[in-house]
Amino acid sequence: MATATRTTKTRTKALSPEPTLPTRKRRPEALTTREQEILELIWTGFKNKEIAQRLKISVKTVEAHRANMMKKIRVSNTAQLLKAAIQGKMLKVR
Repeated sequence: MATATRTTKTRTKALSPEPTLPTRKRRPEALTTREQEILELIWTGFKNKEIAQRLKISVKTVEAHRANMMKKIRVSNTAQLLKAAIQGKMLKVR
């Protein structure tokens, strides 16, 4: 009877330098003119589809702008976006 032998190769990983982490969080970037315009329309109560029609852009573009604003301001929903925009004086409440 023949016996099977198993050979294993040892792999050595090259050591890579550890990535450098920023020492502190960066401040949010300022909103673009278009983001500011969309923020004001959100505040007014328009839905993404209505904003898209009004600005003659696609709904996906509106969604992308909204997502970018939320990322910049570091919030996770529209209510937080509007609250942060008011507190940060990005929106003028009349």
